[in-house]
Amino acid sequence: MLTKIPGVAHLGLIGRTSGRSRTGKILTASVATLAVAALYNIYRSRQVERQHPPTGRFIDVDGVRLHYLERGEGTPVVLLHGNVVTAEDWILSGVFDRLAERHRVIAFDRPGYGYSARPQGSTWTAARQAELLRRALARLGIEDPIVVGHSWGTNVALALALAEPAAVRGLVLLAGYYHPTLRADALLVAPVAVPVLGDLLRYTVSPLLGAALLPLLIKGMFAPLSVPGRFAKGFAHGMAVRPSQIRAEAQDGATMAYGAASMRQGYSSLGMPVVIMAGSQDRVVDVGRHAIRLHEQIPHSDLQLVPGAGHMVHHAVPEQVVTAIATVADRSAGPAQLGRSLLAAATE
Repeated sequence: MLTKIPGVAHLGLIGRTSGRSRTGKILTASVATLAVAALYNIYRSRQVERQHPPTGRFIDVDGVRLHYLERGEGTPVVLLHGNVVTAEDWILSGVFDRLAERHRVIAFDRPGYGYSARPQGSTWTAARQAELLRRALARLGIEDPIVVGHSWGTNVALALALAEPAAVRGLVLLAGYYHPTLRADALLVAPVAVPVLGDLLRYTVSPLLGAALLPLLIKGMFAPLSVPGRFAKGFAHGMAVRPSQIRAEAQDGATMAYGAASMRQGYSSLGMPVVIMAGSQDRVVDVGRHAIRLHEQIPHSDLQLVPGAGHMVHHAVPEQVVTAIATVADRSAGPAQLGRSLLAAATE
């Protein structure tokens, strides 16, 4: 026979109530912490934008506001930046100013970077970005440009050329990713690219973690060379860890392999002049799997491997990049350009 001990049941109820109370306090504290982090990150984003206001112009295309830098006259050259950085990276490298001496140069903030918008509801693949930029170029009256891409920007440059080969005078591809591979960095950023969960992360934890890791990331981008003083002083670190740009960076990282896989069969069909350049010591993108392999797929391309340079090859040898662009301009002025002109005339 079991004997009831007075108060035992009551004590059990108190224990359960106390446990629920502690859980509630923990949840409340967690929500409060996330709310404070979100408010801080929004404040920091607005502060960094006040400190680094837009220096270029804006154009609205299909409801998307794009920010771009433009200078110079002559054969048009379009510059497309990679991940993390913005269009101003071309100025920090020295490439933009050198080109503007002889060319009409346009450098876009790709959608979601810098001051360009990236609306929700679209899958911003390289092909989608290329289509938006193609329409922007048409609105700006830019015809038959040389398109230069660095890193992720090479995917957009290739997508432009593959979609409308006759409208691209030539390509200069720097430190690009051209074939799908399994990448740990893409897996790490994938949760931030997911709706709802990604929104929560990029307004709370991601900016704080990103700010802590960004110096190490930048060091790896330039390795084995040191980070140039001009970049160290001029790069707006806070712009890269705003919630809006983190979303773009994460989505681009998550869709990079898909974009390369969808385009690789068309590489061999590219007939315009192509220069492929990469640092021989690139620690971000394997040169053998990407630059050298792409050169094999485009037999008429010019492959230039820069000894001792890393992923930010345009910072290491800006003059060589400008020379490569001049080479493409000279080559495209020959029979290839005549053929494109005849094709354009025939379709009018």
